[in-house]
Amino acid sequence: MANDELYTPKWIFDALDMQFDLDVCAPHDGPWHTPTKAHICGCCGDGLTDQWHGVVFMNPPYSKPSDWVNKWIEHGNGICLVQSSKSKWFENLWNSQAVAVPLPTRMKFLTQENKLQPIFMPTMLWAIGEYSINRLNESKIGKVR
Repeated sequence: MANDELYTPKWIFDALDMQFDLDVCAPHDGPWHTPTKAHICGCCGDGLTDQWHGVVFMNPPYSKPSDWVNKWIEHGNGICLVQSSKSKWFENLWNSQAVAVPLPTRMKFLTQENKLQPIFMPTMLWAIGEYSINRLNESKIGKVR
């Protein structure tokens, strides 16, 4: 689905100033500016079934985030970027140990062509695990709750 092929802008990684061990939803042909030691993309694995390790970054497909979010909560170590939603998976995320910061209302994502594109829904950056929560708090992206 074309809508799922939107990538995290570099300014978010610059603000977090952290190293990830694994990007579990890496773009196949998109920008490779995620500061990570390893990645899983659709061409080289399956982020839902492959083993996760260390501090993960996750910007899952927005058409079906439920399984991704639940696995991220269970993993308990990393940062994820997801839309706000009236859904069970969002309720699970809200009730987890994760903390969150809303992202700018007019935030734009990167397309496969490296152009900026807004989306129609609000998004949030979530952190779980001590290191990730500390990095989100120190990022100055916004008020963390």
